Amino acid sequence: MADNRVVEGRMVTPKKLAELIEGESVMDAEDIEDADRECPNCGGDVISVGYMPSVTEFVTGYKCQNCGWSERGSE
Repeated sequence: MADNRVVEGRMVTPKKLAELIEGESVMDAEDIEDADRECPNCGGDVISVGYMPSVTEFVTGYKCQNCGWSERGSE
């Protein structure tokens, strides 16, 4: 998978994507992946990224590539 993706018209890194989902800085992020699901708001493609918002937590976040929708899951 590519390291960077276009999200809402701008190129983002995995860490920047995680920060968009989380709303604040994160410690580390894994590669961006296709989530194989559609955005519930606009029907666009959704991508996912695994990241660590803190030392003790790992989260998988989901973000639409076309609109502002995002969702934070946990693992």
